[in-house]
Amino acid sequence: MNKVRYLKNYISKDIHEKMAFVGGPRQVGKTTLAKQIIKKKSSYLNWDNVEHRHSIIRNQLPTHMNELIFDEIHKFANWRSFIKGFYDTYGDQMKIIVTGSARLDHFKKGGDSLFGRYHYFRLHPFSLRELNLKPSANDTDTLLNLGGFPEPVLKGSKRSYRRWSLERLNRVVYTDINDLENIKEISSIEVLIHSLNDRVASILSIESLRQDLQVSHNTVSRWLDILQALYVCYRISPFGSSKIRAVKKEQKLYLWDWAQVSDSGARFENMVASQLLKYCHFIQDTEGYKMDLQYLRDREGREVDFVVVKEKKPLFAVECKISDQTLSKTIKYFKERTNIPEFYQVHLSNKDIGSAGKGGRSLPFWKFCQIKRMP
Repeated sequence: MNKVRYLKNYISKDIHEKMAFVGGPRQVGKTTLAKQIIKKKSSYLNWDNVEHRHSIIRNQLPTHMNELIFDEIHKFANWRSFIKGFYDTYGDQMKIIVTGSARLDHFKKGGDSLFGRYHYFRLHPFSLRELNLKPSANDTDTLLNLGGFPEPVLKGSKRSYRRWSLERLNRVVYTDINDLENIKEISSIEVLIHSLNDRVASILSIESLRQDLQVSHNTVSRWLDILQALYVCYRISPFGSSKIRAVKKEQKLYLWDWAQVSDSGARFENMVASQLLKYCHFIQDTEGYKMDLQYLRDREGREVDFVVVKEKKPLFAVECKISDQTLSKTIKYFKERTNIPEFYQVHLSNKDIGSAGKGGRSLPFWKFCQIKRMP
């Protein structure tokens, strides 16, 4: 079953004026989404297909058509120059979608020769409201345990998830990383990926990772940048406020595939983080507002898990609790000392108490997703 993805209508509209670049994790559904928009099989060119690759290299493309998909084209060394030349020649008569399993914006270092020629979209795993516009506690449980990637979540089997997860990790480590950069210590990066599981939702210590892997600080930082470019993990920074002694540099780390996380509390927090990041990326990619997902923590250790920020102004904060429905005292503390207008505490129980704009609101995660109209 191919569900219609949340970005379909936005991309369908935008490709009438510019190219659409669609990035996102491996197997998140980018190709399926592109084919939902551009349906002719002959319009699809995949760099990993030998026949398609030869057609691209020899510039033997179906230019008579009015729509085209370039899949994984960023693996072509001269892809930017190629796409620029192709678009400048045929862009006024052709709708073009470019997809990639690495961050296409990762390749903009040193100037972007494609500037002004495309809109960039980041496709995320399924969220509650994408699975079901009126989600329930059962939908939350499914997403929490199977992740949001289409194949395992639609099959609905933990066994299918485990097999899929191993295969995906193998492809990321032994194919995608080498496509992105030439790295000799590939087995050490695999160890790093596994070690991130225990660091989800915690303050990230590069020094601790460096000691575990027996490599330099710069090497760990570079490897994390690569994993972030490949949508394996992402990091969020602290939200600053002049009225509290906020931490300034420490980052927190989360995984795109939150079902990997063994600790149930960290897994729930990771799932909420991913839903909020999806919301931020959706607003930024479709409406053009600068959005950030951050966390709130002071030097005494008081913390609220997330703050959603729009154009440098906080919209709301979210604290995660698996079963505790009583409002955290930390919410009250920060409500009195910051300019964050709304505080929410999301959980896996049923109780809904309080007011987000006053002392804070504690409610089920699925209900929060409905109220905030998460994509």
